[in-house]
Amino acid sequence: MNSNNYIGQSEAFLDFQNKLSKAALVNRSILVIGERGSGKEIAASRLHYLSPRWEKPLITVNCAALTPSLIESELFGYEKGAFTGAQKLRKGRFEEADGGTIFLDEIGLIPLSVQTKILRVVEYGTFERIGSSTTQEVDVRIVGATNSNLPKLCKEGKFKKDLLDRLSFEVIFVPPLRNRGEDIMLLANFFASKMAMECNMKEEIEFSPEIIETLHSYRWPGNVRELKNVIERAVYNCKNGYIDSINLDPFLSPYKEETKTLEENVKIEINPISGKIEKNYRENDLTGLEEIKQSLDSMYLNSALKQSKNNQKKAAELMNITYDQFRGLYRKYKKTN
Repeated sequence: MNSNNYIGQSEAFLDFQNKLSKAALVNRSILVIGERGSGKEIAASRLHYLSPRWEKPLITVNCAALTPSLIESELFGYEKGAFTGAQKLRKGRFEEADGGTIFLDEIGLIPLSVQTKILRVVEYGTFERIGSSTTQEVDVRIVGATNSNLPKLCKEGKFKKDLLDRLSFEVIFVPPLRNRGEDIMLLANFFASKMAMECNMKEEIEFSPEIIETLHSYRWPGNVRELKNVIERAVYNCKNGYIDSINLDPFLSPYKEETKTLEENVKIEINPISGKIEKNYRENDLTGLEEIKQSLDSMYLNSALKQSKNNQKKAAELMNITYDQFRGLYRKYKKTN
């Protein structure tokens, strides 16, 4: 997602931008909290380029993409011969960011041992490379981002409270797209225009009233990134620039699953009381409808309870019925349980 896509005019978005602008001018560590796809990396970029450090490096580290064993060497570097494969000295990301900003995305995933070294950088501006006793000095501003509950991680012993205190001079929450109502169509039209140019479409893109209503009512769990994908897909598939259908789930199969016959799908010979096999129903035997219904109810009830380990609310969800409906079935066939 390009920073040019970071547009909006909603009250929530403008308030967020004001907080970024104000925090950027203070030389303190900042935490950016936000859902996936909401624009945390772009927020970090704005914090850097609106700050007095804007001419210095902005180094981004995606902690989620690194194994715990690699994070320390990635951040702090290592000396030649520090471990097998360390054939030459390598500077870490903190050294690369000297004078500028280091953005630690998914900071909640950093191991405790590495958190201790980061805390030392925050407090004293010093650290040692792996395999070295020589102290390095750096002047780095840390911007951390996460969707995790860091105070909760502290209580669980997974994040250092001292580090959280030092990083949280300001905690800025990125507003989710569902709280930026008037920005949805602004962004949708922006993404649509860019995609139309990419597809060499000469028509002006227009959304039907039904699609506009859908875009506003959808919850957007993937936020701006998800909206961008949905709009680009719609433009790619539309005719004459008019969008009257969108696909919110590209993995939803257009083909219906084969419907099995009753004989294939259910062992209807199960007795509704004992649950034992006692009778086979023939296709031309139409006199046992009520017994078949009871057999199905009992079989699904028992199966759902088994799969949910007797958690009745979970069993109701598995059967796609309400908890009250499930309780009615349970009372009716409780002897089978």
